[in-house]
Amino acid sequence: MRKALILFCLLSFHPFVFAYIGPGLGAGALGVVLGVLGSILLALFAIFWYPVKRLLKRKRKSTEKDDQNDDKDTAD
Repeated sequence: MRKALILFCLLSFHPFVFAYIGPGLGAGALGVVLGVLGSILLALFAIFWYPVKRLLKRKRKSTEKDDQNDDKDTAD
């Protein structure tokens, strides 16, 4: 474990890095992060919304049937 930590430290710290990170990279990275988070949230919303929607539809149908039965009872 100690050898792996030393190797990681030696490989992660470089004395010179010749790279330019422009402002476009930050905007692109932010866009990617927001896109991934948005897709996860939409997936969770879809997973939880459809059972709720089905439950509401069932409840509405049973309420309509009860109303129709009440109308028939009062007509007789």
